[in-house]
Amino acid sequence: MEINKICVCGSGTMGNGIAQAAAQAGLSAILYDINQPILDKARQSTDKNLQKLVDKQKISLSEKQEIIQRIQYTTDINNCLAPVIIEAIVENLAIKISLLNQLSDINATETILATNTSSLSVTSIAEKIKYPERVIGMHFFNPATIMKLVEIVKTKFTNEKTSATVLALAQQMNKVAVLCKDAPGFIVNRVARSFYTETLRLVEEGLVSTTVADKLLEASGFKMGPFKLMDLIGNDVNYEVSCSVYEQMNRNERFKPSYIQKEKVQQGKLGKKTGEGFYTY
Repeated sequence: MEINKICVCGSGTMGNGIAQAAAQAGLSAILYDINQPILDKARQSTDKNLQKLVDKQKISLSEKQEIIQRIQYTTDINNCLAPVIIEAIVENLAIKISLLNQLSDINATETILATNTSSLSVTSIAEKIKYPERVIGMHFFNPATIMKLVEIVKTKFTNEKTSATVLALAQQMNKVAVLCKDAPGFIVNRVARSFYTETLRLVEEGLVSTTVADKLLEASGFKMGPFKLMDLIGNDVNYEVSCSVYEQMNRNERFKPSYIQKEKVQQGKLGKKTGEGFYTY
């Protein structure tokens, strides 16, 4: 089943990136947010990102305009009508369920409801939604316009049509899709917890500095060290994922979140988006 239109709910960095990636792949995209200023910021960000591609001669000016025209911005949830809806809002189970139920009420019963959650249980979301067989995880990585990987997360309810459609959609968007079962952290965030928490623990114990840790891991082949990456993702987002996986893994000590990162979040030092995190920008 080929999808020609999607709706992305949440116009933050991730939601905006997903909408832009879809538009660049030739799909029509509706980008919804209840906050008009954030929606306006998303529009400006897309224009800026595409202009960079024009400047690098990766796309033409006319292609840029075509991509922009494929994205519809709205603050009216009643405009969120599409065969596939991707939710990319705050990592809060109750809020996600509430939004998806609203979207379920205004869309066809076969509309696929995908969640971009990076750490919450997709099963816990699906079981609270009417027709849970059409609920699935579609986890993109930041920045969604560049990162190729998408985790497609099935629950015990998800039917084959939903899985096949979302896999095909990811391929339409020029992504590399992997199918997995719902589990704490899915694949990447389960593996990545040690990448973050172990290096944070080394810093906590005074064995290494953040800059040295980054340099060592980058010299070992990683494109970006853990502290630079946490700043890029956002320390608030990264810390919340760590907390979620820690709780879902029955507070196993090796998944314990770091107090250093917790302090950064409490101080509002979230990384690039605030101008300061483990580094100053």
